Order: sequence, then C-alpha cells, then structure tokens
Amino acid sequence: MNGDNPLNSGRVWAVGALCRAVADALESRFNPVAVRGEISGFSRAVSGHCYFSLKDATGQIRCAMFKRSAGLLDFSPKDGELVEVRGRLGVYEARGDLQLIVESMQKAGQGALFEQFLRLKAKLEAEGLFDPVRKRGLPVMPRSIGVVTSLGAAAWHDVVTALQRRAPHIPVILSPAAVQGAGAASSLVGALLKLYAHIEKGIHGVDVILLVRGGGSMEDLWSFNDEQLARTIAASPVPIVCGVGHETDFTMADFVADVRAPTPTAAAEMASQPLQVWRDALGLMRDQLDSAVHRHLDRHAQRVDTLSARLGRPSSRMAEHRLMLNRFAQQLQFGGTHAVREHRQALLRWAQQLPQAVNHDVGGRRERLARAQLRLDLLDPRLVLQRGYAWLTQENGQALTSVQNIHLGQPLMATLADGQVPLNVAGQPLKT
Repeated sequence: MNGDNPLNSGRVWAVGALCRAVADALESRFNPVAVRGEISGFSRAVSGHCYFSLKDATGQIRCAMFKRSAGLLDFSPKDGELVEVRGRLGVYEARGDLQLIVESMQKAGQGALFEQFLRLKAKLEAEGLFDPVRKRGLPVMPRSIGVVTSLGAAAWHDVVTALQRRAPHIPVILSPAAVQGAGAASSLVGALLKLYAHIEKGIHGVDVILLVRGGGSMEDLWSFNDEQLARTIAASPVPIVCGVGHETDFTMADFVADVRAPTPTAAAEMASQPLQVWRDALGLMRDQLDSAVHRHLDRHAQRVDTLSARLGRPSSRMAEHRLMLNRFAQQLQFGGTHAVREHRQALLRWAQQLPQAVNHDVGGRRERLARAQLRLDLLDPRLVLQRGYAWLTQENGQALTSVQNIHLGQPLMATLADGQVPLNVAGQPLKT
C-alpha cells in the first residue's frame, strides 16, 4: 500500500516539489472544506486581501481571503468573532505553511474569548470599577513617571522617545513585566505592586503610571483582560494611563484605568506637558514679575522724590534746627532764672508768715486744752463728795452699789471729801 503513495517512496524530493505534492494531496482529499472557528489576528492589507487565523480550544489554522471574496462580505470581521468559512486547503509554498483560502464567511456568534471578556466586563462594571466618579485627573507636573511594560517591547521605546522629546527633565521609572503569553497577567500585577510599594515609601516620587503595550491580536492582548490585573489597577495610589494596542483595541485595563490612551506614545504625551510649555509659562511669569518689580520701584522712586522735596537741602534743615535749638536754650535759661526767683520769693513769704502761724496755732491749742481740763474737772468724783456724799467700798476696794452686797457685821470703808472712815454694818440693810 505504501508503494502506491508517491510521498512514501524512496524518492528524494525538492522542497518546492514536495510542497506542491502535499497541496495536491490536500486538494484531492479535503477540498472544498467548511470550517467553524474564532477569528484571531485579523488584518486587511493595502491590496484588499485579508489575513487571519481561525482557532478553537485545540488548534488553529492560517487563513487568507483575497480581495474578490473579501469584497462580498456584509460585515467587518473582528478578532474574537466566531465565524463559519468555506474554502480550499492548500500549502503556501513560500513558507511551507498550511493555509485555508477562504471564499466565503458568515458570522456564527461571538467567540469564546469574547464572551468571556463580556462576562468579566459586566461583572466589574456592576461593582463600579468603571465608574467615572472614581477616575482621577493626571498631575500637571509629575515628579517622575512609572512605566509598566516589557523591556524589549516597542512600546517601551515609543514611551521613552516621546518623553525625551516632550519632557526630558522628568525621570522615568521602568517596572518590567511580561506583556504576552502564559503568566503575563501575574507578571503585570507584580510589576504594578512593586511600583505601589515604592510610592508608599516615597521612593522615586512617582505621580503617574503608564501601563503600555503595542498592538496585537485578541490573544496577544488577553493578559490585559485579567480580573486580578483589573482590580490591581483600580487599587493604584496614583492615576494610571493605559495605552495598550492600537486605537481600536479595548481591554479590561482600558476600562478600569483612570485614563485610556489610544497608543503607548499617546499615553506618554498625556502624562507629560511639553518642556516648551513650561518654558513659555516661566517666561510669562518672569515678564509679570519684572513688570511688578518695575511698578514697585517706580512707586518708591516717586515717594523718594516727594520726601526729597519735603526735606530740601540738608544745610537749610540744619540751619533751621540750629535756630530752634538756640530758642530752646534761651527759653530754658530764662525759664530757670524766673523759676528760681519765684521760689525765692515764695520762701521769703513763708518765712514771714511762719511765726504768726505758729503763735496762732499754739494759742488755739492752749484754748482747746483749757476747755478739756474744765470738762475733766467737772467729772472729778471729789466734787460730788464735797456736797455731802460718801463713797462706800468693801475691804478689797470694790465699790458698793447695791444693798444686795451688804450683810450684818460686814466691814466697810466710807470715803468722804477730806478722808476715809472705817465702818461696820450694825443692822440688816433696808431696801428702798
């Protein structure tokens, strides 16, 4: 049986002849063929020919749709769309690739990746991660710009070139990450978290982050549709600009980021004002400052002129002050002499008035003393005793004022005007 198959004979093939033989075998065995799959990497050449791949969970095949067949399409094919195509299998001999020449195409519903994308988008949107209210504006003058992308990617070169052209004074901090393939999403998350840690510690002074990648198929950009990456972007302490793919490419990172840029270059331009803008602003501020300083100097110059006019020549002012000092000296001399004269006259008057005032004061005091002596004499108990009264006291000298204090046989002392008489009580005291 193997001898019937020319491909299994012992013949040594030329490469081109082998490719043509394989193409003939496919033509006879499979064509025409209908295939159902998801579009990936769709592109339309200037010639009008379309090139893409059809894929499912277990494999993919390259496809070409020439201008004549592409012109009959009633829709614009996009990555992620599930389609059914009819065509012929063949071999592209220039590369030795198996390819399907598509002659017709129709939609068969959304692809699995696109459906997954829509489900995640609806979930995150319901949680408010796309809400415009949480979007932050970009800093006008960032101290430095963080960039998350692959070190070898064209996006990194585009960002650096744009920033060097627009704002070479702003430092750029790269946190490298894989941007395609297995593990790319976790790599992007780790790169962002590394920048967040630096921001929290005040390292580098990063005020904005650029998350960038060049264009590609939906599969190439799929890592930017990761749920964990979307939540990490939403938790950023500073604004994030997402510039992934081309202007027509949308990823979950675009929806969550504070600002979406159509390309990596546009992301760099959004995050930085051109240096010339700041130079122009500084020039304007310098002109305003110069004008303000000149106005201030002019006002003070006018004030100096006014004061100079009021001050006049220094020699004239000195002459005026000298005359004023002479007048003060004369007034002081005259005032001192006049004051001494007045004080001397006052002292003479007081010396003349003092003897009279002293005599007058002494006479008045003598009269007051005589009157006081008279009042004192009138209170002398001896004057009362001279009118026949006696003053009784007990042996201890205490005066008796009531019969209650007298008893029979009690010794008493009676004081009269000219002496004292000892007495004894001979009978009971009588009460009045």
